[in-house]
Amino acid sequence: MAEQDSFGSFFLGFIAGAIAGVVATILYAPQSGTETRKLIGQKTDEFWEKTNVSVDEAYKQAEIAAKEAKDKFDHFASMTKKHADELSRKGQDLYEENLGKIKSTIHKAAKEGDIEIQA
Repeated sequence: MAEQDSFGSFFLGFIAGAIAGVVATILYAPQSGTETRKLIGQKTDEFWEKTNVSVDEAYKQAEIAAKEAKDKFDHFASMTKKHADELSRKGQDLYEENLGKIKSTIHKAAKEGDIEIQA
């Protein structure tokens, strides 16, 4: 989340800096009107080129982050399934062990005459 805020701040600063640079260039330009318009056009083209490069880089970073998130999710899902299977197996083992003990106790009690088993 902090990376998104950091990138958003960077991008906003980048845009603001580019605009400030264009405005400063226009205000302090010692050229004629034609030369100033030509310079504005060049600066505008440079600005859009830099913006496109920044957007492409942001897209690449987003793809990398999405892949990393998917890989982490897949790993987490795999580990969760592994632990769930292990717990299920242990639960089944415990059930069978205790069921055997209960049956043994019932049969022992029945032999000793403490209880009567009805079928």
